[in-house]
Amino acid sequence: MKKNILFLCTGNSCRSQMAEGWLRHLKGDVFNVFSAGIETHGLNPHAVKVMNEAGVDISGQKSQLLSEFDDQPLDYVITVCGHAHESCPVFIGDVKVIHVGFDDPPKMALAFDDEESQMDCYRKVRDEIRDFVARIESKLDNV
Repeated sequence: MKKNILFLCTGNSCRSQMAEGWLRHLKGDVFNVFSAGIETHGLNPHAVKVMNEAGVDISGQKSQLLSEFDDQPLDYVITVCGHAHESCPVFIGDVKVIHVGFDDPPKMALAFDDEESQMDCYRKVRDEIRDFVARIESKLDNV
């Protein structure tokens, strides 16, 4: 039986969306994957672009509120930003909450004037999330 994993971020626009896309792409046969936010900020077009560069299409995903998953049984909630981790509600049942913080690409990109350097911020975080997802079982085992 597949385990249900939800990636949680502040706005469910970038990091949690990339994590959802990577887990579905790399291990969709092992896990059911969802993503949500404390708020919804819409799908970040730069996240869509850099994921597409890596061969993962997240353009069909949508920014969702955590409350939309109230009736969804979850095995793991993985917070991918500090604000979501600090704001994470208490879950009923055997849900395990794990925090794995990643830098915020839109904030990182503010330090650069040229588009390529800005996009490199998204690529860096995309690759860090891919590496985490590739070894996610070891993280889940340690909870």
